[in-house]
Amino acid sequence: MHIETERKFLVLSDDYKAQAVASHSMRQGYIAHDKGRTVRVRISDGTGWLTIKGPSANGISRLEWEKELPLKEAEDLFQLCHGGQIEKTRWIVPAQDESGKPSGRFFEVDEFFGDNAGLTVAEIELGSEDETFSRPGWLGAEVTGDRKYYNSALLSCPYSLWK
Repeated sequence: MHIETERKFLVLSDDYKAQAVASHSMRQGYIAHDKGRTVRVRISDGTGWLTIKGPSANGISRLEWEKELPLKEAEDLFQLCHGGQIEKTRWIVPAQDESGKPSGRFFEVDEFFGDNAGLTVAEIELGSEDETFSRPGWLGAEVTGDRKYYNSALLSCPYSLWK
């Protein structure tokens, strides 16, 4: 198990797509989510994943455990999910350090569909909570720790209901 440290931002434009080095279609559901703890099943590009995340005191860091699953097992686990599913495309965009050089980190930009169409958020996983990085022009307001942007929350209160 490792500690996931990430920050989350709104996205202002689709300029990130021209910088992306890959994209992945994803479908995910939640077997359980309560008090910041989640058990998620995801299918991405024909591969299944089971992920368990612990609560976060500050919205930036939390314990995470993840295991790759055969596609059939992941599909079977979707029968245990409640509250619907999240559908999105994840764009992988290289990040730069503050001097403008490649940092070895990546923004994962999630473009949502279905009831969450119109919402696009970017996350960057960091080595520590105080690690710095360059903010590209398409990166908007930080929403790290704002629970309404958690994927599990988007099931019970999707973006389409925010307006």
